[in-house]
Parts: sequence; C-alpha cells; structure tokens
Amino acid sequence: MSSEQRKAFPFSEFEPQWQDVWEAKKAFRTPNPGDADFDASKPKYFVLDMFPYPSGAGLHVGHPEGYTATDIIGRFKKMSGFNVLHPMGWDAFGLPAEQYAIKTGTHPRVTTEKNVANFTKQLKSLGFAYDWDREVNTTDPGYFKWTQWIFLKLYNSYVGEDGKAHPISELEGKGLSREEIDAKRLAYVSSAPVNWCPELGTVLANEEVVDGKSEVGGFPVERRPMRQWMLRITAYAQRLIDELDGLDWPESIKLLQRNWIGRSEGAEVKFKVAGSEETITVFTTRPDTLFGATYMVLAPEHRLVDSLVSEEQGTEVEKYREKAARKSDLERTELAKEKSGVFTGAYAINPVNGEQIPIWIADYVLMGYGTGAIMAVPAHDERDFEFAQKFELPIRAVLMPSDEWLLANKGDVPAPEHDVTQFRQVYLQNAGLFGAAHTEVATAVNSGFLDGLTTPEAKKKIAAWLEEKGLGKGTINFKLRDWLFSRQRYWGEPFPIVWEDGNHRSIPESELPLMPPDLEDFRPTGTPEPPLSKATDWVQYSATAKRELNTMPQWAGSCWYYLRYCDAKNSERFVGEAAEKYWMGGGKPGGVDLYVGGTEHAVLHLLYARFWHKVLFDLGYVSTPEPFQRLVNQGLILGEDGQKMSKSRGNVVNPDDVVRDYGADSLRLYEMFMGPLEQVKPWSMKGVEGVYRFLARVWRLVMEVDDEGVWSISAALQDVPASKQLTKALHETIKKCGEDIEKLSFNTAISAMMVCTNAFTGAEVKPAAAIVTFLKVLSPFAPHIAEELNARIASKFPALAVDGLLSDATWPKYDPAALIEDEVEIVFQVNGKLRDKARVPVQATKEEIEKIALASARVQEFMEGKPPKKIIVVPGKLVNIVV
Repeated sequence: MSSEQRKAFPFSEFEPQWQDVWEAKKAFRTPNPGDADFDASKPKYFVLDMFPYPSGAGLHVGHPEGYTATDIIGRFKKMSGFNVLHPMGWDAFGLPAEQYAIKTGTHPRVTTEKNVANFTKQLKSLGFAYDWDREVNTTDPGYFKWTQWIFLKLYNSYVGEDGKAHPISELEGKGLSREEIDAKRLAYVSSAPVNWCPELGTVLANEEVVDGKSEVGGFPVERRPMRQWMLRITAYAQRLIDELDGLDWPESIKLLQRNWIGRSEGAEVKFKVAGSEETITVFTTRPDTLFGATYMVLAPEHRLVDSLVSEEQGTEVEKYREKAARKSDLERTELAKEKSGVFTGAYAINPVNGEQIPIWIADYVLMGYGTGAIMAVPAHDERDFEFAQKFELPIRAVLMPSDEWLLANKGDVPAPEHDVTQFRQVYLQNAGLFGAAHTEVATAVNSGFLDGLTTPEAKKKIAAWLEEKGLGKGTINFKLRDWLFSRQRYWGEPFPIVWEDGNHRSIPESELPLMPPDLEDFRPTGTPEPPLSKATDWVQYSATAKRELNTMPQWAGSCWYYLRYCDAKNSERFVGEAAEKYWMGGGKPGGVDLYVGGTEHAVLHLLYARFWHKVLFDLGYVSTPEPFQRLVNQGLILGEDGQKMSKSRGNVVNPDDVVRDYGADSLRLYEMFMGPLEQVKPWSMKGVEGVYRFLARVWRLVMEVDDEGVWSISAALQDVPASKQLTKALHETIKKCGEDIEKLSFNTAISAMMVCTNAFTGAEVKPAAAIVTFLKVLSPFAPHIAEELNARIASKFPALAVDGLLSDATWPKYDPAALIEDEVEIVFQVNGKLRDKARVPVQATKEEIEKIALASARVQEFMEGKPPKKIIVVPGKLVNIVV
C-alpha cells in the first residue's frame, strides 16, 4: 500500500482514540435486572459468539468475520431500543498450553494469560462493542467453581421414567443400594476401551484421532480399557432429537445432530450359543430378515470372545484383537475400507429356524453401538454382503427384489435376459451371484411364517413372535454413545470427587472451587496415571480418601459459558435467577437470540451444551429447555490462493496488518462485503482496498484537506435541507440496511450505503443533517469513522449532530412517503445522440415533456436554430428531436 493511499483519511489517529473513549465511558456496559440503570421496559437481545481458544498464534482474519456480524446486529439492536447482551470470553483450558508447558517448563496459566492479553488487545483494536465487565475465562477459579458445581449436579442426578433429571436423593429415599444408585447416575464410572496416546499421556476422543494418530502432534494412538468418568447423554437422546424442531437452526445442522444421535427402531434378538449356556443379544433394525441370518459378528472387545474362541482359533483371534485395538472407532467404521475378520470357532443358533451359524469377530462392529454383536444378513446389507463374499459365507435371500433391481444387478447370472422369472428363481437359490445386496423394503420370501408379508407387516409380526417366545422384543436404539468425560491431563478442571474403600463420593460444595495443585513437572507419567498423581500431598484428601486424578475435558467449560455471561460476577450462584430469566427468557425454547460460530462445532459442542442445559432445566436451575434459539454458521475465509489458510502454505492473513494499513473499519467492512455470511469466500487485498476507498469517499463528504495535509470541515457541508433525490436515496438506504441487518445480509446493506454515498458525493452542496442520519446507518458497520465524522460535524453544526456517542443514538426511521418516485429522469437526444437530461414529474404529459426538452440550452445548441422535423417522446425514458 502506497503512502499516498495511507493518507486517504487519518484512521490511525481517530480509531484508537474512539476505542479509548468507549472503554473510559463503558459505552457498551449492559445493566442487569436489579441495577439502578436497568430499563425493564426494553426488550432484550442476547447475541453470542462462540468464544475462542486463546492460542499463541492470536487472531486470524477468520475470527473477526463472525464477531463483526454479531457486533453489527448488536449495535443495531441497541440503537433500535433493545437491552443488548453481547459478551466475550475465553475457552482457555486445552492441550496446546499443556504441551507448551511440557516443552518449556512455563506454567500453562502463564501462557494462557499471555495469550488472552494478546487476543483482548486484538479484539479491542477492531472496535467490537463487548461488555468487557462480563468477560469470562474457563481457567478462572471463579468460573470453574461452577463448572465443578454443575458436574456435581450431574453426579447427583438420574433420569426418571418421565425422561427428566431428578435428584439422586429420591433413589436414596426408596432404599436403593449404592451399586443400584451408581448405575443410574448421570455422571458415572465405567471401564471402557478408549483411545490412549502414550506420548500425550491422555485419552483422546474419536474426533481427536486421525489415521491412528493424535490430531495434536501426530503421535500413535492405541485402544486400551481404562476406568473413565462418563456422562449419560444417551438418556436424553430422544429429547435431543425431538426438541430440535422448535429451534431456528439451519436444517443441515439439525440433520447432522439427528444423524449423530442416530435413532433406530428395531428389535433385540437372543441367539443361544451352541454347546453353551451363554446367550448373545443383538440389535437389528431389520428383524424381518432374521431368516436370512447366516452368520454372527461380535466386536473384538465383546466380553464373550474369550469364552467362545476355540483352541484352534485362539492365536489368530488374539492377533486380530491386538490389531483392532490400535484403530480408532472412526477407522473401524470407514465404509470404504476392506472388510476383515476372524472366525472364533463357535456357533450360535438362529432362533427362528434352529440353524447353527458361525460366530466371527470383526472390527466394523463396535461395542459402543447396540450390543456389540450383529446378526449378519448378507443378502440385504451391504457390509455383510462384502464380508460374506470375501470369506465365502452363505448369502440367503429373504426379500424378493423388484424385476428392475434384478435386471440392473444380474451380473453374470446364467439366465435369458428376457425371462425375469428365471432370474427370480436364481436369486432365491443363490443371491450371492448378483452384484449387490438388496436393501430396500419388499415382500418376505424364504421366511416361514413371514412369507408374503410386506416389510412393515413382517417387522410387526416377528417382533410380536419374539416377545411371545421370550426370544427378544421390539426396541429403539441410538448410535449416540455416552460422553467420555475424563482426560489424563494437568490443565483442566479437577473432578470434585474422592475415592475411599473403592467407592467414589462427591466433596462438599463448600470446598469448591477445587484448585489444581501447583506442579513443576507437567510431563505425562508414561502410564495411564495422570500428571495429578505427582502431587502426592494434594492427592491425599484424608487419611482414608484420595482425590480423583483425571481432569475434565475442554468441552466442560464451553457447555455453560453463555449462562455465566448473564451474571458473570455472581459469587453466590452460577447465574442469578432474575438475570437468567431476563436474558434467557422471551417465550421461545432457546434463550440466546442469536448464536454465531463455525460449522466445526455443529455437532459435539452444541450437543453437549444442549444436554447440560436440559439437565439444569429439569432440576429447575434455568427457565428454558434449550440454550440457543437461532444459530448461524459463518463460512470459512480462504487465503488469496483459494486454499485454507495455514502457516505451511504461507497464505495466513494477520488482522493486525490489515488494521495497521487500512484501519479497523476497513477490515470490518470488507469481511462483511465479501459475500453472504454463510458462504466460503477467498480473501482479497484488492477487496480491502475497495472498501477502504469507499470509506475515504464517506470521509470526504464531511472533510477536505489543504496542501499541508491538514483536514478541516468541507466548505460544501452546509445546514441545508436535502434535495428530494438525496432524501429518497437516504430513506431507501435506511430501509434497506435495517431489513438486511435483520436478515444478516450485510453485503447487500453495504452495497446500499455505497449507492447512497455516491448520491451525496454528486451533490454540490452536502446537507449536514442528512449526512448525520447516514452516519447513524453506517455506525454499526464502521463505528470509528462514523463517531469521528459526527464529532467533526458537531464542532460546526452542534444542533445537527448527535449529542454524545453515535452508538447511543436511535436508529433512524425511514419515511415511506420519501420512497415514492414522483420524478423520473428523461434523456434528451438530438438526431439520436445524447445531448442533455432532466428530471420531470412522473405525471407529465408528452406535450409537457416535449416543451421541457426544447427549452434545454444544450438541446438548442445542437439544433443550431433549425426547426425540428420530428419529435419522438418515449414517456419515462427519452425525447429524440430530429432536425
């Protein structure tokens, strides 16, 4: 950027000044119910950003995209008479700070505080209207005290028959034993196969494992059983699906959540193990195909594998189990991968026909879904079909496909193409000859008492038969698994739990917050023993009790931070009752009016937060059943090369550089002008220069510069009423921008302001009052320049400018009458060439328009005194005078 361009307007002088003014005056402080300056008559608007993890790299230009969008609508709502809650905070626990501590010996808190300070400086440099008095930090003891408190609510709750959380004391009052109560807690202990990373010294979620290695650092990950804290989110699976309906979320995000939860209706079926007293229970969504089950598959971790495996198959089974243990669940269920498995040497008995079918183990079956065992019907399931073909297992048809399907998948079946009857006969005898599994609904065949029934009829009949015979029952299953809530890390919230005589119990709430111990060595122990085990004095809670050594995952603090924003300084409650009811109220299921963030949190964070919120709602601590009413996901900002920004590609854009060269308002405006908020968009410095030039034109509506480079109020700015054309342009802009902000269509709103600016620029005399009104519209988008120009106008025309801060002004109302088009521009031609133009009344007759054209001095000049041969008038468009 050239030095001449830098002088387009002095943003580097006034932007920091206005940021200081806003901070000194606490311009964006939001009072709470009970505060002296709280106005209960105003409606509320809670606009929320997904708070960032304060990394050492600082902000990149992708962060301000969503933040600018929420800032614009927050400022607009404030100007429109709302009490606006727009806070910011830090999701500050996390593995990167701990890894840095391991490498350098610097305590994670020191690193975190440094990064938070840098993020805060960067955000303030962009002029965001946050109420910094409500800032939260998940690593602050005053915050994680309440994270631990919410965990205790989960620990001391269970889900009753009504599907809602209840205090565990209700079960104690019924005389249930400790074991029975522990089996019902929403927070419970389980020994589960997990993703263990020895190098990081912690368990990783499935999403944190990529190709068998940790997402952070790329270290090998192995599967091993470990004692873990789990949260019983599955108890809320149906509600998490059903209660999406009342939310204003993108349908694509709702679908992602529904698919993640994965509701399936089907039946549980009991298979006896041949020559054993053991029974294997499977869940299937297609019990109508039970007659087609030709083998069974168990997860390698299934509890029965050890007792089922034959001596001949023992070595092979053990090798396979070791190999499967090194894979993540995502790797094991990848549909495109080649199927693998091992025969156990044991057989099960199909309950409907008494046939013995072989029992295999295969890694595509997971313990966490259903029962960890499946009945395989290869003729009618793609995975089972591929497995059966690879290992030459029987493939028996129990559904008759359509003729079209048979012809489309006939492959090399030896039958005349025109004789579909023969294809049917071949299919019934050997479905494996065909090229695919038939998975559609159809009529049952080869199925005994189900023959001739449609799929829905057969499902109903077999479920009733199984229940009558005591061999199974109809049931509903979910793909969603309980939330693995333990991490073997130092930098996280300690669990408020102690262990005594092999049993766990909670510590008193009066002992919260439970602080992590001070450690000098943050390195993993090299064993599943977490780093907290090194703090021997801290671990010993009493003579007979020891503290829980795991810490909570980073998800914990982000599950409820929006509630803390409502009442961030409350030391008596996680959120005050009046504050929660006001800010989370509004008569809709969700309390937050607008939540903006990236699609990378479309499932887990949103699902976890909804789960916690519903538990708190059931227990009476919050007033709405859902946390977030409206959700918008901003699109990714790519580098100028069209690739995702990364250091390795060298295409990362630092917002500090843009602010230095073009100003914060230019960055804000460009990020909104790039295109629709939800779209993926490439960065362009030429685009930044374009909006920078637009702001320079706005600056010159009010200011002019002398030869010495000194700016002063423009002589063209006067206390005069705006012309009819300027008034119309201004009120069109007010209307358009107000509507577009509500729709989050910020790019089209900016386009409208550019058109309006061009109209003002073309006027010889600039009407000061009208320009002040325009600055009110510009203010949410480019607050620094709007405040500065309003203050400059006030120095010459104090009665016309906003007294005080422009951000406190009222959003202007457009005048519908000003939008009515009562004049139209007519082009005047002489012999077909444009010579002049003028605005004439819409209702003018042809004769009146003709007179106006002939009266034009420019037209007369080109007529050269000659009488017109012909005058053509096209109403509303042109007059052509032929001479």
